[in-house]
Amino acid sequence: MTTLYIDADACPVKAEAERVTTRLRVPMILVCNGGLRPSQNPLVTLKVVEAGPDEADKWIADNCGAGDVVVTSDIPLADRCLKAGAQVIQPNGEVFTLANIGPRLATRDLMQDIRASDPFHQGGGKAFSKADRSRFLQALDVALGKAMRTS
Repeated sequence: MTTLYIDADACPVKAEAERVTTRLRVPMILVCNGGLRPSQNPLVTLKVVEAGPDEADKWIADNCGAGDVVVTSDIPLADRCLKAGAQVIQPNGEVFTLANIGPRLATRDLMQDIRASDPFHQGGGKAFSKADRSRFLQALDVALGKAMRTS
């Protein structure tokens, strides 16, 4: 059975994902370290993992598999989920694939090194937009449809 896993601590599209999974009748698991309010929706489960770095990521990677969809911005987590057979979408609608995850990991590592060596780096990325939300909804519909057909 297809399940949607959300790396929920900083995910800006939890409500949108819940609407889609409710329409498609797909279970959704919000995985976090705490601080989220449980949903009243019977299809949505809140999984609170132990505090600590990457505990939510470890839980998602250990539990997802073929026929599942994962929503995360975390590139190393995306890599582990893809290797487990899941489809992976970012909150902005971009899709991680086995073909693009290698270069994305390399770029992430390079940028991390550059930021670490620049004490004046101000950080920050572009703001999350309505267009990002729209792309996410479209990508999630496609991914869940595909997952439901294959599982």
